[in-house]
Amino acid sequence: MAAVVVATGPVLGAAGASAAPRAAALVPAADREVQFTADGTTAYGTVHIPAHREGRRLAAALLMPGSGPTDRNGDQPPGFTPHTLPLLADTLGEDGVMSLRFDKYGTGRTGLGGRHSAPGMAAYTRQAVAAYDTLRAQPEADPHALLVVGHSEGGLQALLVDRAVAAKPAGLALLAPQSMRLLDMVDFQLAAGLDRAVAAGQLDVAQAELNKHGVTRAIADFRAGRPVDTSRLLPSLAAVLNGMFGPVNADFVRSDDAVYPPSAARSVAPGTRTLVTCGTADAKVPCRTVPALLSALAGARTTGPGLRVLPGLDHLLHPAGTPVNDPVIAPAVRRALHAFVRPWRQAPAN
Repeated sequence: MAAVVVATGPVLGAAGASAAPRAAALVPAADREVQFTADGTTAYGTVHIPAHREGRRLAAALLMPGSGPTDRNGDQPPGFTPHTLPLLADTLGEDGVMSLRFDKYGTGRTGLGGRHSAPGMAAYTRQAVAAYDTLRAQPEADPHALLVVGHSEGGLQALLVDRAVAAKPAGLALLAPQSMRLLDMVDFQLAAGLDRAVAAGQLDVAQAELNKHGVTRAIADFRAGRPVDTSRLLPSLAAVLNGMFGPVNADFVRSDDAVYPPSAARSVAPGTRTLVTCGTADAKVPCRTVPALLSALAGARTTGPGLRVLPGLDHLLHPAGTPVNDPVIAPAVRRALHAFVRPWRQAPAN
């Protein structure tokens, strides 16, 4: 019988068998300018890429701003500059999630694209879908881990993007989201402001009730296409409604008001990871406005953290009493976002 020889050392000629694998190079964090086209208009944005190992694909979040001429930074300069969206991008970046934020129509480098008034909600959605597709095409993005994070009206827009795109997001984070029809929300907000004026002794109850009824009537007239008379309202209320119902914004207001956010939420795919936040000091979207939206998401069989009530936080995700333009995101918001992205979290590269 031939002897069996057992090798006890490294096999000669097996190149590299004993060498340790080389670690992928570290790619430092960076911001990259991007542009994309929707409806013939070029839009401009910023992709934030956190530090990561070379060749690694990252979860990628589209960041949606709030209402009005709010730019890629969540600002309406020069007077309103809370810098909400870069702060959200930094928070997501701590978990290895890249992001794209962009100048929507009427803001920043994008501008109105030759228009003389705000486009309708559908045009904003098409622009956001083009941004989503641009994010998906980034070389670092994991196409199976796309997220949409929306603040205020951006929360509603996140639902509309989800409904419009073929490659569905894996997750939706709705931060203080618009959860009612737009003009129902305006009616609610203005009535609450009148109640606060009564409580502060600035207005009597009869005046407040008269103005509440006047606002409700003006909204009903606008919805019905009838002439709107705001002449008997307090000047501050008349200014709000005249601005919304005037020629610059009327088409957009009608198109936004036509959307019932819980209806949009019902089309979210089962298994989509969702986060909904509400701040107990939020006068614009108080917690009592979100149950119908939450019920719709539950009916769609979404998963995830779901509702996170944020004690003492206002609509800008600040601790109540924080100056509007302080660039801060409250720790409770950061914790909620960290919980939301947990399935896609990557350890900090170092």
